[in-house]
Amino acid sequence: MEIKVNYLDNLRLEAKFDDFTVIADQPIRYKGDGSAPGPFDYFLASSAMCAAYFVKVYCNARDIPTDNIRLSQNNIVDPENRYNQIFKIQVELPDDISDKDRQGILRSIDRCTVKKVVQQGPTFEIEVVENLDEDAQALLMGAPEGNAATWIEGKDLPLEQTIANMTQLLADLGMKIEIASWRNIVPHVWSLHIRDAASPMCFTNGKGATKESALASALGEFIERLNCNFFYNDQFFGEAIANSAFVHYPDEKWFQPGPDDELPAEILDEHCLAIYNPDGELCGSHLIDTNSGRIDRGICSLPFVRQSDGEVVYFPSNLIENLYLSNGMSAGNTLQEAQVQCLSEIFERAVKKQIIEEEWVLPDVPAEVLAQYPAIVEGIQALEEQGFPVLVKDASLGGRFPVMCVTLMNPRTGGVFASFGAHPSFHVALERSLTELLQGRSLEGLNDFQPPTFNSLAVTEPNNYVEHFIDSSGVISWRFFSSRADFEFCHWNFAGSNQDEADTLFGLLAAMGKEAYMAVHDELGAQVCRILVPGYSEVYPVDDLVWDNTNKALAFREDILNLHRLNDDELLDLLERLEDSEEDIYTTIITLIGIEFDENTVWGQLTILELKLLICLALQRHDEALELVEQFLQYNDNTVERGLFYRAVQAVLEIELDAALALDDFRHNLGRMYGEETLAAVIGSVSGAVRFHGLTPTSLQLEGLDKHQRLIDSYSKLHRARAARAGIVL
Repeated sequence: MEIKVNYLDNLRLEAKFDDFTVIADQPIRYKGDGSAPGPFDYFLASSAMCAAYFVKVYCNARDIPTDNIRLSQNNIVDPENRYNQIFKIQVELPDDISDKDRQGILRSIDRCTVKKVVQQGPTFEIEVVENLDEDAQALLMGAPEGNAATWIEGKDLPLEQTIANMTQLLADLGMKIEIASWRNIVPHVWSLHIRDAASPMCFTNGKGATKESALASALGEFIERLNCNFFYNDQFFGEAIANSAFVHYPDEKWFQPGPDDELPAEILDEHCLAIYNPDGELCGSHLIDTNSGRIDRGICSLPFVRQSDGEVVYFPSNLIENLYLSNGMSAGNTLQEAQVQCLSEIFERAVKKQIIEEEWVLPDVPAEVLAQYPAIVEGIQALEEQGFPVLVKDASLGGRFPVMCVTLMNPRTGGVFASFGAHPSFHVALERSLTELLQGRSLEGLNDFQPPTFNSLAVTEPNNYVEHFIDSSGVISWRFFSSRADFEFCHWNFAGSNQDEADTLFGLLAAMGKEAYMAVHDELGAQVCRILVPGYSEVYPVDDLVWDNTNKALAFREDILNLHRLNDDELLDLLERLEDSEEDIYTTIITLIGIEFDENTVWGQLTILELKLLICLALQRHDEALELVEQFLQYNDNTVERGLFYRAVQAVLEIELDAALALDDFRHNLGRMYGEETLAAVIGSVSGAVRFHGLTPTSLQLEGLDKHQRLIDSYSKLHRARAARAGIVL
């Protein structure tokens, strides 16, 4: 994690990281102002809070209330060496906690991350750089010793060279990549989380049998998502980029809808139109680019090559963003390596969807076959020793597809998790299934999965697949666990050179009657491809293009960002449009308009419901405001402070709407209940003197929205690099 420190007045310091700011000071006796804890105080507090966190995780996993658990820490200083200290952590437990859980809680404290780092003894490297913002040395693992060259199946270069190449590419873009966490809870299963230090919303996870392969996986995913603009899906790019020569890629084209909002003839082809517009409901306006919002420019479209004949077909960027998420994108040392990875993931997700929705029963991998892969067996045994039964399944559907499945059962919670992996090599697909199972997860994290069900409607519901795609948290049928398999086990093998494997996988699609379209993105110096298989590789239903398109943001974005500048007629129009849209009132404004507000602010937690409520208060529509505030309080998951503000609003509105009541009669005790500052804001909001309490003014220039500005800064690095490569002056 990158922490930037700024000097304030006197000895006060400001540390900024992620979306947080921490202020430190020194006691008056050290010539500070005593206005905040000192840096060392924060260090001590972090240890105590880290220990308390692990206690909370342990208790939550076992439904143990923490109301009567207390924890404290004292540091005992050696009088002869003040750097030699004992951190004494004491925990007070209620009598009704069993001896087993008492020991478990103590063991959980021992897992404290701060404690482990201190005990390990961190290494400090101190250096001078010319410019902190321009110093783009990747914050990753140290350079390999000697001329190490570790080859793994499926890679066209050694891991060390792969990591070095990708690290240099990111450094050349001016991005600092930092490792936020490593996990290795069973043998031969590594995972990590990396992110852009300047824009932590840009992050990926990697997995592998070794830490080097996991790092290569995470970097590869980061680069694929940069090249395919995935980090910036649904987000407003800002006016500067929206008005530039190109928005996404230099080779994009913009096409105007027809006179009756018809689809332009230049986009898609007959095969795609039959899939995306079967009933003729799709209009040109449905495909306007969300990121730029440039309705006047038309439909931003990107070139893809149809694999059956090499023809170029233009796909609207909006269509790709709405339907495919990250499915069908990959980076590699060579294009063929990227194609194999990309196609493997497409098959993995499509086959997984079919298995889950059809409630098929997969055959077990025989023990004698599994024994051929001892590292995988060792990892599975470690999970079972921790109390998690594991099923290893052949998901090839009788040898048709290169897909495997590892399923974990959790007797503690009744939850199950089916992890799938794909690759032309049986071994690699099996390894990926296991590493995917534990990617980014602790043992406690395995408590979060849902129990299986015999309710077929819950399994086949479209959003269930979306949840499986995002984090595998969807529901699985109990039928999946039957011992009567629907297919025979097949010890399949599609392996060969990467070129052979790519040809084989493209051939499987062709044999199924599927058309594949590919775009190659190498303008940033990496081999990245994106493959679309209409009617096969979508994540979201095609109907979303008409009924749940992300470009609904364009109807609200400008007005909401200019909320404080709207007059009453404009506010009324916005309110009516929000009501007519039939959007879920608990949708966040972040999601609605594609702007990343700081989640710790009122903007960051604002929902459509609360926005409508604030507009009604501004327009003095008190009856509607009271109805909305009652809805807000019924299902409020906002901050305690915001909840109390609206409880006071409810009380004042009820007084105002009751002719028999007078606010002055309640003023004193309302102030005692909610505080004078809050009450003044409430009375001002109800009277109309205060508009949109808690929301700081902003605009399309996004002033004050540091989190979103950092996202735009991240994208701007790509935009400038693409322009330079294409010889375009921005």
